[in-house]
Amino acid sequence: MIRVTLPYHLRVLAGTGKEVQLSVEEPVTQRAVIDALEATYPTLRGTIRDPVTERRRAFVRFFACEEDISHEPPDAPLPPEVADGREAFHVVGAMAGG
Repeated sequence: MIRVTLPYHLRVLAGTGKEVQLSVEEPVTQRAVIDALEATYPTLRGTIRDPVTERRRAFVRFFACEEDISHEPPDAPLPPEVADGREAFHVVGAMAGG
């Protein structure tokens, strides 16, 4: 099971807690995790990535093992610690401004 943490506004929209667990087929990638997340919580479709291009929204970031992986290719394998559930895949709402 993959562990995914969500920011407050997406938790409210999905009607879930801070962390959800998802079953994701291998290879475990950003795309596979977001696909599983949107399939399980359809109200999140279009909030994390554009529904047409499937590109990550500008003010959303992804973290794994304390590293920002937002700019990694969506089909690159996630770290083994995320794939086996030891570490969570974090979806974070980015901040702008000063």
